[in-house]
Amino acid sequence: MLAELRARLVDVSARGLAEAVGRAVGDGALLPGSKLPPVRQVAAALQMSPTTVSAAWQLLRRSGTIQTDGRRGTVVATSRADGPGRYRAALRGRSGFALDLSTGVPDPQLLPALPALAGPSPAPTSYLDEPVLPALADLLRSRWPYAPDRLAIFDGAMDAIDHVASSLLRIGDRAVVENPCFPPLLDLLEFLGVQPVAADTDAEGMLPASLAAALTHRPAAVFVQPRALNPTGASWSESRSAELAAVLARTPQVYAVEDDSAGDVSSAPLHSLGTHLPRQTIHVQSFAKSHGPDLRLAAVAGPAAVLDPVLERRLLGQGWTSRLLQHLLLTLLTDPASIAAVSTARTEYADRRHRIVTALRHHGLPQPSGDGLNLWLPVLDEQAALISLASNGVAAAAGTAFTVTPTEPHLRVTVGLITTDHEAIAAHLAEAARSPALTTPR
Repeated sequence: MLAELRARLVDVSARGLAEAVGRAVGDGALLPGSKLPPVRQVAAALQMSPTTVSAAWQLLRRSGTIQTDGRRGTVVATSRADGPGRYRAALRGRSGFALDLSTGVPDPQLLPALPALAGPSPAPTSYLDEPVLPALADLLRSRWPYAPDRLAIFDGAMDAIDHVASSLLRIGDRAVVENPCFPPLLDLLEFLGVQPVAADTDAEGMLPASLAAALTHRPAAVFVQPRALNPTGASWSESRSAELAAVLARTPQVYAVEDDSAGDVSSAPLHSLGTHLPRQTIHVQSFAKSHGPDLRLAAVAGPAAVLDPVLERRLLGQGWTSRLLQHLLLTLLTDPASIAAVSTARTEYADRRHRIVTALRHHGLPQPSGDGLNLWLPVLDEQAALISLASNGVAAAAGTAFTVTPTEPHLRVTVGLITTDHEAIAAHLAEAARSPALTTPR
């Protein structure tokens, strides 16, 4: 193993050693699970200081290339990009960064303050009351992009999608997804025994021609994000929504599940398939990024034929989402201060993204304007880019976890968390994007 590292070592530095290990992993000379020698042994063999080797190991841990495995010590990380938990695997080892842009989470400083709840519960206290507070249901219906049959509240968007997918899909079914898309959706489909069928995307989201091709595989459902697509930031135009609806209308037995994950902090207008195909559309709107991840609340609406069985089954378990939390959401959606805070967050996220996109263009890396918290950054090599960013104290998520079929290498960068130093961070991103593949020098 040490001979393999020595042969690949070009620069006698922490970053040079990290890249040598990355080359050995990429070449297959170091297999996943391989145990690395002790730091002092590596230092003696390569004539480097133990401090330099330790710094290299830290870079590799941060980039996800190696990990600590209990009594086995330090080992080459096992890739789980093709198995359950790909998203958590992509984020593993992301502690200790000066700036962690790997997470996709909202900025806590931009969330509205939660109002104090005092005195008797303002929510109903009976098991027999309506699962959705009537006042909240009325408000949500008034702001919904179309008039649905049923409306429900679930414990977050993925909880809603889990319930709907479990009802619609069976082992052996196929489901169309965006490529790239949100990794937990791929994990969920795999858990259900459902084969994902990739549909390509561009700056306006899923391509109609690619959807049409995917529908020839006879899927049972289509999963889409109408705006601020995670990870690319793409949003449908009105014409793109109509084109996708026209394609989907040819297969009326196929349901579309829309995940509006950015919700109220998205700057793009919401164009829903439900405007054209209300009988085929289940629309999920999350309040996590706009009002707080720990609220665990999402609204779901769709045809009675789909949601009624889901809600009946739910009555045998949890029954309903806390009406106290629903009341809190209702307050947040109607309180002037909360409304103003969400509006400020929406503007701030758009400004942060614009600053980074503009700076990247100055570095010769044109990016679509996009929307939402995340940027889909093309790179020459994901592992090299992650190591480059780690050397500058920045973390990002490898793009592999977000893809169904192989694509050009990318990183998912949560630009919504970049509050200052946009020019400097863009320079780090540009350097990472141009970091060459970690191949063995000849």
